[in-house]
Amino acid sequence: MSAPPRQQLAADLLDLARSHTSQYLTDLRELVSIDSGSYDADGVDQVADWIQRRLHRIGFTVERVSFPVDGERRPGDALVARRKGALDEAEGGRRILLAGHMDTVFDKGTATARPFRLDGALAHGPGVSDDKGGLLAGLTALEILHEHGVDTYDELVFLATPDEEIGSPASRGLIESTARGVHYGLGLECARENGDLVIGRKGVADFLITVTGRAAHAGIEPERGANAALTAAHLIVDLQALNGRWKDVTVNVGQVRAGSRTNIVCPEAVLGIEVRAATADDVHRVRRAIQEAADHPAVDGTSITVEQLDLCPPMEVTAASRRMLELAREAASGVGVRLSAVTTGGVGDANLIAGTGVPTLDGLGPVGGADHTPQEWLDTASVPQRVAVLAALVAELGSTPH
Repeated sequence: MSAPPRQQLAADLLDLARSHTSQYLTDLRELVSIDSGSYDADGVDQVADWIQRRLHRIGFTVERVSFPVDGERRPGDALVARRKGALDEAEGGRRILLAGHMDTVFDKGTATARPFRLDGALAHGPGVSDDKGGLLAGLTALEILHEHGVDTYDELVFLATPDEEIGSPASRGLIESTARGVHYGLGLECARENGDLVIGRKGVADFLITVTGRAAHAGIEPERGANAALTAAHLIVDLQALNGRWKDVTVNVGQVRAGSRTNIVCPEAVLGIEVRAATADDVHRVRRAIQEAADHPAVDGTSITVEQLDLCPPMEVTAASRRMLELAREAASGVGVRLSAVTTGGVGDANLIAGTGVPTLDGLGPVGGADHTPQEWLDTASVPQRVAVLAALVAELGSTPH
């Protein structure tokens, strides 16, 4: 009995992915040998040059995007590459975004101090898993789709960003504007250490809370003062008590600053708060709870202001993302891999894609781990299967109703 068409396509793509494995390892060594920390614009641009050349070879048009200088820092460039398929949207074709990042957390010189190496099937080196292995898997998946002649989609979009590791301050607007035109988003971060994909990521909201009191001489007339530090202390207890009120919500008072001298009743205190939540509704609930606590300062004569500094939206688990996972599992079964998916508290560019309303699945690179550490690794034995699954998923989503 012949295999179902989806599984047969995945098996065919696996054969192609295996034929690319040697080149993948050569390319991975080259990419990892380029220092491309988030603050190393020249290094990020070298990676962008490399990726741009590869995309041109398979018929993508590439837009190179530069960003304004931020203070003394020049962000690296981003790439937005596009290739039209054989089906327009009216014929059922879909636009699919593949997104990864070119920057790492490592300082300039790390690639020389700790060069790429293979230890059996495990590759090591700065950024080998996060995210150069994933970026290269995305490129390889596009190459084998091209070789196999798969063009049953409206458009493929490949996005490579320069600053994910510092929260995408320069590229956020580009990510969101690019995502708004697509039907599906695929994140090229590597799979979890156990092989799981990522179907959900918590959102992160940062708050600055300022407590204003009234200064007074602490020894002569303390009764004339209003101690902002004491109000802040009560507020910290109240805010930390929000943990456990809602599932998958964390509240952390991570920064505390108060007063300037021990002989002055403290006139001001400042708190830095981070909230992580799996849904936008929960972020809003916590925001209201923080404000409710701030509306009732513990010390007469003090007041509290709450400012939300930033919000990285959650990558929520939806019916559409669950369907994407099922399609990925079907593709995986065609190459002998069983897939599961998890939600995580970590954030990435996939959050910003999902925040525009695009169904998103992440962790579609090879299996890797120990990110951001000298022990970072990538399981090269997982590369052919993961590349084939990614390519088969792209092929399936290309004409799958939104």
